Amino acid sequence: MTDKKLLMGNEAIALGAMEAGVQVVTGYPGTPSTEALETIARYANRCGIYTEWSSNEKVALETAAGAAYSGAKALVTMKQVGLNVASDPLMSLSYIGVKGALVLLVADDPGPHSSQTEQDTRAFGHFANIPVLDPATPQEAYELTKLAFELSHEFEIPIILRTTTRVSHSCGDVVVEAAEPVPVEAIEEGFVKDRRWTIFPKLTAERHPWLESVQEKLSERFSELSFNSVAGSGKIGIIASGVSALYVKEAIEAVRGFEELFTLFRVGTVYPFPEKAALSFLKGIDRLLVAEELDPYLEEQALQLIGKAHLPVDVYGKKNGFFPVSGEYNVDIVIDSLNRALAAYGESLRLSHASPAVSREKLPPLPIRAPALCAGCMHRAVFLRFQAGCKTA
Repeated sequence: MTDKKLLMGNEAIALGAMEAGVQVVTGYPGTPSTEALETIARYANRCGIYTEWSSNEKVALETAAGAAYSGAKALVTMKQVGLNVASDPLMSLSYIGVKGALVLLVADDPGPHSSQTEQDTRAFGHFANIPVLDPATPQEAYELTKLAFELSHEFEIPIILRTTTRVSHSCGDVVVEAAEPVPVEAIEEGFVKDRRWTIFPKLTAERHPWLESVQEKLSERFSELSFNSVAGSGKIGIIASGVSALYVKEAIEAVRGFEELFTLFRVGTVYPFPEKAALSFLKGIDRLLVAEELDPYLEEQALQLIGKAHLPVDVYGKKNGFFPVSGEYNVDIVIDSLNRALAAYGESLRLSHASPAVSREKLPPLPIRAPALCAGCMHRAVFLRFQAGCKTA
């Protein structure tokens, strides 16, 4: 029996993890990922889930990995800069694999709103040979979380669920399978000593071919999933992932005859790239516009595929200056970028803004917001003391 709830993206991820049977949840608090573990912690005692705020992301990942070695379904949460801290064990985990299931929620922060750097976890997953799922809505976040646990268990590999600030913190109606989380099953087998859990050069040499074969199998699987969807039948192709796909959808909704003009390819499973689905899409268009936040990941994947298949498709994205190379997108930015690309191609069509653009020169100056660390962060005391010292200096 299904139920419908109004959920924040992070809450949807938490419910998806609990429905998938998660047994161990660790993490380090960091906006915009924090609410996922907080939500699960509210049900932890009732459902028999072990939850832990770890001392840092590396400890969180190693604790969750140990649980996964023992056959548990584990979730670890962090923001994108936390992935840097956890990267040492993560790079070995892709070779070692897991026995239960291990999902990493990594929340990117385009903008950035509360981070030291802008980073794109899609590129990190590609670098580490770890599959990456990229939801666009709270509903997709819920469904892709459950899929992540299924894939991790089936392929015995960690899976990254990459969100961004707008996905993690936006709210929407989510259809869930159960009105309330239920108690999880106990871990049956436990840890079994095996040479596989020790990453030595010989094991790496043995496992690397296996790891590459998993990427090929997942690319085939991803091409069949509905999370990679095509809408429209026009010769102007647009590819997007995450919340950028929603910006594109909103930008072209005002254009009459959408199906006759555009074909939108929404990618929800970004790595390994769903090559077969993408190739089918690319063969039906004569130009490609790429809308994505931060790195030109989809653009590079599309360019490689176009070159390999010798397709006569022109590409307009970040690499040739039609879309911003950094920062958070919104509908207006996407509309302006799409219009630049259409004009460069000689297309007279122009997408229109829902409301007249307001000149920044006419806006009153906004008050400056001083930088701050999140409440509860262990570095907060040092930061506040530093601020006080700066004021008295």
